[in-house]
Amino acid sequence: MAATLAACGGSGSSSASSTASGASGASAASSSGGSGAGKIKVALILKEFTNPYWISMEKTAKQEAAKKGVTLHVTAGNSDDDTTSQITQIEQAVAAGDKGIIIALNGDAVNKALTQAKAAGLVVVAVDTPPIPGNIADVTYATDNTAAGVLDGKWAAAKLNGKSADIAMLDDLANQVITVDVDRDHGFLNGMGIPVGNPNVNGKEPTSGKYTGGKGGTYKIACQLPTNGATTGGQTAMETCLSKDSNINLVYAINEPAAEGAAHALKSAGKTGVTVVAIDGGCSNLPFVKSGEIGATAGQFPGKMALEGVDAIAQFAKTGKKPTNQAGKDYFNTGTKLYTDSPQSGVPSITTAAASKVCWG
Repeated sequence: MAATLAACGGSGSSSASSTASGASGASAASSSGGSGAGKIKVALILKEFTNPYWISMEKTAKQEAAKKGVTLHVTAGNSDDDTTSQITQIEQAVAAGDKGIIIALNGDAVNKALTQAKAAGLVVVAVDTPPIPGNIADVTYATDNTAAGVLDGKWAAAKLNGKSADIAMLDDLANQVITVDVDRDHGFLNGMGIPVGNPNVNGKEPTSGKYTGGKGGTYKIACQLPTNGATTGGQTAMETCLSKDSNINLVYAINEPAAEGAAHALKSAGKTGVTVVAIDGGCSNLPFVKSGEIGATAGQFPGKMALEGVDAIAQFAKTGKKPTNQAGKDYFNTGTKLYTDSPQSGVPSITTAAASKVCWG
């Protein structure tokens, strides 16, 4: 997700982001043929441009836009919590007469701008990160992040085989609550068989007790720190955690960049036998899983999210039919699979070899 630890807000950063992505929009328009006149215009607003996850989503969105005759303008924030840039980009989409917005929102500060976009007649499609409340978007295409976390937690508990768990929790943000952060964190705890304490925020679980997953055992939460979903953030957080407790043997990370940063810190400290779990399922991360530096990762399908988003707005432009979430849910589940080369009984998973054929599809 983010390459830096602090947001770079202000109109200057928004302009830089929009300018940098202007080539992306032009590329999508030219690849679909013609000058773009009379085409369906769509804004794709990502969290930021450095994480391979968002790069993969952009690539698929542009490919689908070319197929559907959609002119795609791609912009992003400067970090995971940069809502200032995203608000400006939403306003620009409305002013440009776009048919819809596809957004991986950086926080609920963008809600007012999205509501205004809907009032102006645009379809709002959220991807990856469900808004709070869910009806801010017409539809959300996302992973069941709780289920992804549960897979990690169940696998980790089984892997422990009854041993005590000394856990580092490496979350995303500390300055705001976002659904992905909470759902993944709580899913992991649920999978481990640890009560979450408060269902709406992180860090309220009992810091010690017994976990009931796998064969069960005792646990303690050694530390819980934000990483901004970045490699640098994961490494710094892991270094801080080790300074507090050198006996950590299990690390939960919000995403793979944070997990890779944690793995670097563990290696630098000479720590072996520490189990790291993450969520993302990136193709470039599979070597970390194969080597065991990351024990398991719950794979997502950002390509499917992007494809569905482009298709939904193209369909709306042609028929007037708005997309909807799955019945009984505030999002449309795009699926998840656990990738590991150390399978555990009772926890469904696929190997890294199998994952290489489906990663980020």
